[in-house]
Amino acid sequence: MKFTTYLRDGAPRLAVVEGDTLIDLNDAQPQVPSDLRRALEAGVDLHAVGRAALENPKSKAKLADTPLAPLVPEPGKTVCLGLNYFDHAKEGGREKPDYPWFFFRGASSLIAHGDAGVVPSVSSKFDFEAELAVVIGRKVPRHTREADALQYVFGYSCFNDMSVRDYQKRTPQWTIGKNFDGTGGFGPVLVTADELPPGAVGLKIQGRLNGEVMQDANTTDMIFSVAETIALLADVLTLEPGDVIVMGTPAGVGQARTPAVWMKAGDTYEVEIERVGMLSNPIVNEAS
Repeated sequence: MKFTTYLRDGAPRLAVVEGDTLIDLNDAQPQVPSDLRRALEAGVDLHAVGRAALENPKSKAKLADTPLAPLVPEPGKTVCLGLNYFDHAKEGGREKPDYPWFFFRGASSLIAHGDAGVVPSVSSKFDFEAELAVVIGRKVPRHTREADALQYVFGYSCFNDMSVRDYQKRTPQWTIGKNFDGTGGFGPVLVTADELPPGAVGLKIQGRLNGEVMQDANTTDMIFSVAETIALLADVLTLEPGDVIVMGTPAGVGQARTPAVWMKAGDTYEVEIERVGMLSNPIVNEAS
């Protein structure tokens, strides 16, 4: 099953997706909260209410014609991994990490499919990163084992972890270069975990700049799997419904090329993951 978050009168709304059509869940099932995080926190059986909405829709719209919001507009936590593909670690001059390079993203950095990624006025070193996003569906108990971790995943989506490289390199913790406004493309749809291989393994992931393939890999190439990542995080913190884990990018990023390739106003970057969907964001300059 597929879900999306769209905008009605400027406010995010949760919808189930069938083909090219979205159906508002709250209109069809008034007891359902109107955003994904709140619905997951409330323990709503979204598969059941999604099926009911599909059988008796109250409002429909064309997905392509509808303004979207970030898939989870305000995650409790967005935990990202750096250097999680073998080739990407190598192109950055590093060996396979022994432990994930974790960093956080704030909600104010997130944008929807179709929204513009923003080249900040303080830098031109604006890079692309095609990534798989994981949405947690239920509270993950501390010290959850890797073998049990995938039962807590609700679904998967696409993410573009757009990075301001010179600011990222100002600190070994990376966070400042990963949290500029308008730099976290997220969506357009979530595909529930039951529709994909366990841990979303074996899926082609590709990033394209103005139609040219820049990143081309497979999620099998991830160093730390979804299950292992959840287990490692559970050693430290409580993952909650609506939290997001962004699983790192494959090789081909702009800073590793000779000469470097930076996104600029007028560009478009697409992130496509097999059986998950395609996220597209045009690029603009920050308004003066």
